[in-house]
Amino acid sequence: MIRYLYILVVTFVCLCLSGCGFMLPVAKSRTESPWHNFDQAKAALDKVVPYQSTRDDLVTLSLDPFQNTNIEVLTYLDLVEVFMPNASFRKEDLVEGVRNCLDVQEKCYGYRIAVTNMESRRFGSVFLDLFNFKRKSHKTGWKFNALLVLQEDIVVYKINGGKPKIDEYLYKRNPLGPFQESEAIVKDIGIETSFD
Repeated sequence: MIRYLYILVVTFVCLCLSGCGFMLPVAKSRTESPWHNFDQAKAALDKVVPYQSTRDDLVTLSLDPFQNTNIEVLTYLDLVEVFMPNASFRKEDLVEGVRNCLDVQEKCYGYRIAVTNMESRRFGSVFLDLFNFKRKSHKTGWKFNALLVLQEDIVVYKINGGKPKIDEYLYKRNPLGPFQESEAIVKDIGIETSFD
């Protein structure tokens, strides 16, 4: 019986030291949306034409907050905070469509779109990762965000951005392993490195 226990322990230690990546955690974060990648989301927004597209057009493009779970409805007060976050931003400096929209107050509203699709995988030695000596992870995915401003159900302004391709590697090394508080140290010195 002791012999089997010894074989089991030796096998476990060998697996840990060999770096079996399948034993390490994988995290996925995805915002539910009709788009499967950045290009699809951008293509939908590219079909929106300011001063021509209506709220009904947005519904057909899956840009309706009542059909799509990742769209936030903004009031004109929210839009004021977006476009004029402090006193250094003046209304006169805004683009005409936004400025005119904010003048009509309750008839002005916006849609904020935020879509994320991320996957994070840890790799390397299970033993070193488990005991917090060395952790390596690879994060991939994409992020899309956009803002639409509507005045009386007609789009008067649109803008979009995001990250079409995310490919980041994170490496954390703790010489003291489990005796070292790595999270606070890594955040303080910003070890995260990106390779695009």
